Amino acid sequence: MAAVSPDDLADRIERGERVTLLDVRNRAEIDEWRIDAPGIERVEVPYMKFVAAGAGGDPADLLPEDVVEPVVAVCGRGEASDEVAAQLREAGVDARNLAEGMHGWARVYRRVELAADAGAATVYQYHRPSSGCLAYLVVSGEEALVVDPLRAFADRYRADAAELGADLAAAVDTHVHADHVSGLRDLADAGATPYMSATAVDRGVTFDVETVEDGDALTVGDAAVEVVATPGHTTGMVSLAVGDLLLCGDTLFVDGVPRPDLESGDEGASEHARDLHRTLTERLARFDDDAVVAPGHYGDAAERAPDGSYTAPLGELRERLWPFGVDADAFVERVLDGLGARPANFERVIAVNLGRESADDEAAFELELGPNNCAAAAD
Repeated sequence: MAAVSPDDLADRIERGERVTLLDVRNRAEIDEWRIDAPGIERVEVPYMKFVAAGAGGDPADLLPEDVVEPVVAVCGRGEASDEVAAQLREAGVDARNLAEGMHGWARVYRRVELAADAGAATVYQYHRPSSGCLAYLVVSGEEALVVDPLRAFADRYRADAAELGADLAAAVDTHVHADHVSGLRDLADAGATPYMSATAVDRGVTFDVETVEDGDALTVGDAAVEVVATPGHTTGMVSLAVGDLLLCGDTLFVDGVPRPDLESGDEGASEHARDLHRTLTERLARFDDDAVVAPGHYGDAAERAPDGSYTAPLGELRERLWPFGVDADAFVERVLDGLGARPANFERVIAVNLGRESADDEAAFELELGPNNCAAAAD
């Protein structure tokens, strides 16, 4: 076969198969955003070197001698890499092209049912391998609620709810997102009731949305979903408690903590970081170690739980992650020292999610391409 679909590549990675990925983009593109996961053997050779080799050399010589086949070539949109894969096949290498390249990879979206006890509800986690974004579908009886929906997959949530015998009744954004365009308004237009915290709405949301406060409860079928204020990453961050599950958005990750500078910039980062420490050590203190943290993002090195999800018991994170073992001053210093590049186009993404700017579907998709970069000081 001359091509591998993005979903096929995701299947191989999830099965733990060894994959040789030949990235033919330039260095700047690779450094900005790349496919990386356990089991992937990356080989990076610019497209122009294959052009030169095709004019009078052997393209196979550009690969390591011990390269494991098949080799999957990747570029931005699957065009240059298609040429490279064809050259390599002519040279006797089992090479395939990643169809649609990185743009196709960004459309991969997976769903897994969580094993944790969610009371009267069943909860599903969605993960987007290209960016590490996570969303959730809470289903109880004939109703469903989606948490942190992505606009690019708004139709997917409705279709999945219908497949599971439920109507998508509500949608919640745990905060004003800076790394992806929210699907909240699209789902509201389709009949779901949209919710955000009152503090998040106070940042300047321009569209109609129902507000929630700490301690409020949303009803989904026979299930009660409790709203828990967990500020730090942003002032309006909330988590949702469903049985033993804590859908915590960008409050806490299974491999680190969120960055505190996307709402107020460098000037407000220290104050937000201090508030995040209070959330982790005080506001979450009422939750037992058995509570299962279901975050809003995961990193390339994050390990999966036995059910295939990116979740972990809160007690395990309290023991494993450094933020739970330091005081507020040390936490603030280390988090601020661990800040890297902010998410691509984050200021415009925030403006679109507040409703201050508009973007059509293609523009919205382009805005969020790349890593989410919402974490700081990952363990």
